Amino acid sequence: MDHHTLSALRERHPAWRLLASAHAPLVAGFLHRVFVLPNVRLMNAADLAEALEDELYALREQLGPEAYPKGALDYLNDWAAPDKGWLRKFYKPGTDEAQFDLTPATEKAIAWLGQLSERAFVGTESRLLTLFALLEQISAGTEADPVKRVDDLRAKRDALDAEIARVQAGELPLLDDTAVKDRFQQFQQVARELLADFREVEHNFRQLDRKVREKIALWEGSKGALLEQIMGERDAIADSDQGRSLRAFWDFLMSSQRQEQLSERLDQVLALPAVAALKPEPRTRRVHHDWLEAGEHTQRTVAQLSQQLRRFLDDRAFLENRRILDLLHGIESKALALRSAAPTGTLMHLDAMGAGVELPFERPLFTPSVKPRLADVALEGFEAEIDTARLFEQFVVDKARLRSAIVQALRHQPQVTLRDVLQTAPLQRGLAELVAYLELVHAPPDGSALDGLRALVDESVTEPIAWQAHNAAGQSVTRAARLPRVIFTR
Repeated sequence: MDHHTLSALRERHPAWRLLASAHAPLVAGFLHRVFVLPNVRLMNAADLAEALEDELYALREQLGPEAYPKGALDYLNDWAAPDKGWLRKFYKPGTDEAQFDLTPATEKAIAWLGQLSERAFVGTESRLLTLFALLEQISAGTEADPVKRVDDLRAKRDALDAEIARVQAGELPLLDDTAVKDRFQQFQQVARELLADFREVEHNFRQLDRKVREKIALWEGSKGALLEQIMGERDAIADSDQGRSLRAFWDFLMSSQRQEQLSERLDQVLALPAVAALKPEPRTRRVHHDWLEAGEHTQRTVAQLSQQLRRFLDDRAFLENRRILDLLHGIESKALALRSAAPTGTLMHLDAMGAGVELPFERPLFTPSVKPRLADVALEGFEAEIDTARLFEQFVVDKARLRSAIVQALRHQPQVTLRDVLQTAPLQRGLAELVAYLELVHAPPDGSALDGLRALVDESVTEPIAWQAHNAAGQSVTRAARLPRVIFTR
């Protein structure tokens, strides 16, 4: 926080430039309403320009026609310029329509502006308890002495037993309204910070991809050394503290049991009168779904970057192979030019050719194999209890039945979608059967898996697919998956 560093940040950091801009109220308010509040990750230029045009029209009605004279698209391009850096403008592969996304610096500035307003209630108890809980987790997780760890666990067990006894005796200590508001405000703040962290993680991966492309363009060594260095950098990002933390968060949240617990507890907390008095945002009820969408978008971006990097390496390999072919063609043309004028004298020395002589008696004689000796030893019985019921719980998805369902659906029309097939033949094995359908889609080019049928995937359209399943408690629940449209044709 010295003067030189702060001066450099004031000149170069997009967040500081946004706060110092004369159009900061327009930029921050509009981007917060369009991107941050609804948790939108991408928006095409036409829809974003239309929303900004409506915002500008309302402001001109209040401030006069001279306010904000430029058009909406001009403002968007200006905000995405390198000297601003408040929006990221890019084009998806295979499309010619510009897409816009919020940059992490802009989201940080908007979050800081949101903290400037006075709050009617500022809680401190929940944060203090959180700090103590974190310190306790660090201390317990780094304790290497088993005796101390066992003592701590026994102390916690005694405390739980005492609390259970008090509850059984009729003593039910409840949180008052102040404590409920305190903890709920902290939950909302951490939930918003998680959504912002996903956008920053995605930005870090994009920066890594840009550095790798620059390194490929300027590389002069061997391809093997280049690939080794590139893969080492990607592994370093995945194995970094940020990468491991994101992976652990994703694994924890992908559990269907955890999602059900989050949904039930959110409904229970939002129904409390003290929480309802705070008027929480409507999206708080599905905040864990927003986390899943943000994490899925981040992982999909990483996959697209990897695919583009592979294509970039393939293009470079094609250029190198073309250079080799040009050199070989030059050698051939020079050899044909010298065919009529052969060089005189000794051109090259070759070793004399000779026959390899192998005498019959040099071959090894036959050696009989050693016969094994079997020991007459009685084996001791094994009487451990093994749960053999799990062997009968396994099931196999019959792909022939799935192909038959597709053929049956194609008898009445030339093409059907996977969703149409599942309406007539619902999923019986849940997600495993859905994955089997996708394996049929990605069959080898010979078409042996689909018996002559063809399968196409339309990435531009997303379809929901639902099926009935049972949760951990054995209750019937509805599962759903979203995937690109799959089309089967004859």
